[in-house]
Amino acid sequence: MTATIDHAIAEERLSSAPARLSLTPPASAPGLLDGAWWPRSRDLLREIPGLTDALDARWGRITRVIVNPAHWPVIPHKVPVTGHIVHVGWFAAEQDPNKLILLSYTVGRLDLLVIPPETEPTAAARLMAAAAVPGSLCTASGLMADEAMSRNAAEVRSREEEWETDGGAASAAGLLSSSPRR
Repeated sequence: MTATIDHAIAEERLSSAPARLSLTPPASAPGLLDGAWWPRSRDLLREIPGLTDALDARWGRITRVIVNPAHWPVIPHKVPVTGHIVHVGWFAAEQDPNKLILLSYTVGRLDLLVIPPETEPTAAARLMAAAAVPGSLCTASGLMADEAMSRNAAEVRSREEEWETDGGAASAAGLLSSSPRR
């Protein structure tokens, strides 16, 4: 079987928007994550070129990307990027589903939290900041779970505030006191 690359499609994919990326400061204490990446879609062919463009000059040529297939519907084996090809692999059980691993021959490895594309901007900003804390021992899935708990707590507070502004406890107390006694 022969595979060919349609250069028009490759060019379209290469001209994607710049990567939304947050990295720990250089020479900082090592942690479990080296930062976060917030892709615009779940299309690795479209997203990896922007990510490698952002990192190649600062960090060294990215040669391999490793993902967990849980959040990626299609995992290509090779992705054409500016000036070279990036090989893509995956591990299901062995890798955190919310993490992406980048490998470079010259520098080594970067572990990034992958923020789902549909994440609201304020939540994504919190996650990007948390993942870039030097020396942090938070895992990618741990950060995502913390964010989900914060979001759920905020939704509960919002419902409680709404209930209070609609009469809430005061209305309920009034109903109880005005009910007929037997």
